[in-house]
Amino acid sequence: MRTVGVEEELLLVDPETGEPRALSAAVLARASQDDAEQDVFEKELHEQMLEFATHPQSSMESLRAEIVRCRKEAARHAGEIGCTVAALATSPLPVSPAVGVNRRYQWMADQYGIATREQLVMGCHVHVSVESEDEGVAVVDRLRPWLQVLKAISANSPFWQGKDSGYSSYRSRVWLRWPSAGPTEIFGSAERYHRLIADMVATGAILDDGMIYFDARLSQRYPTVEIRVSDVCLHSGTAVLIAMLARGLVETAAREWREGREPLDHSVSLLRLADWQAARSGLTGELLHPVTMRRMPAEAVVRALLDHVEEALAGTGDLDRARAACEEVLRDGNGARVQRELMERTGSLRDVVTECVRHTQA
Repeated sequence: MRTVGVEEELLLVDPETGEPRALSAAVLARASQDDAEQDVFEKELHEQMLEFATHPQSSMESLRAEIVRCRKEAARHAGEIGCTVAALATSPLPVSPAVGVNRRYQWMADQYGIATREQLVMGCHVHVSVESEDEGVAVVDRLRPWLQVLKAISANSPFWQGKDSGYSSYRSRVWLRWPSAGPTEIFGSAERYHRLIADMVATGAILDDGMIYFDARLSQRYPTVEIRVSDVCLHSGTAVLIAMLARGLVETAAREWREGREPLDHSVSLLRLADWQAARSGLTGELLHPVTMRRMPAEAVVRALLDHVEEALAGTGDLDRARAACEEVLRDGNGARVQRELMERTGSLRDVVTECVRHTQA
């Protein structure tokens, strides 16, 4: 059975005002004091962010337990220095992001200017194990049209600098300011994949292959495909759903490759349109069907994804759980819908943040 690991980026906020706090260095120092050998929490580009990574898991029950534990630990460490954490993909309240102090981040600030300074967005990355680089690239080629559905399910960033952006996942629009971000063409082989990356690095527009921000890529550090399209999810259960579907997509793609089935040959231009539609609508409107690239209700497209990965989910024992989780998020809404409903009810972005803090640790 393929293992799955999740990386989540959390927003550090003031527990009373909901305003972002640039305290990641202090939180990491506190976590290290608590356990000098901890390797769960990491710094990120901005000081208002804190990242954690789970260990690889085969069981979705174990994965959820670790996500919940890491979120609570992050909140505990943050609380000891006067802040807390929120699983929000953008800050609803206005913020002036503080770029972390190290050589890499300063290079990015010099190279990309305002795009770096404004890039305070929090994502969720899912690592799914693969048997080889050839299998991994074949999977990346076949995942492409389905990733927009994960974005729609996870969408959790409707507000930007104190205003409603009009998007369900505005994080993804900001993320695309990086020159290497977004959907990719079909590679066809690991050799072609690595040749393209080498050519991209050789341009000097990016620092190294760590700045390859494809929607799905081979991990540099692990024998995994890393899927990078999702907002950090407000609820831990939604994060687990994204992980389940990601593993189902990887296994389905690998089987198609072994059976000699070619990937859908949608152009990058069409994939970008599908990606935009998912960011705009989330689960409240229409999405582009991954096969036909024509508009359909979001609910129908989510169910098409479930049908596509049904055999893989059944093989890992996750089918019933995935179906139930999809029905729940379709009924109750993703993080973007929860945030907008909170804003409509309270009229206060502060209250949106402080209530989302509670959801984060539930």
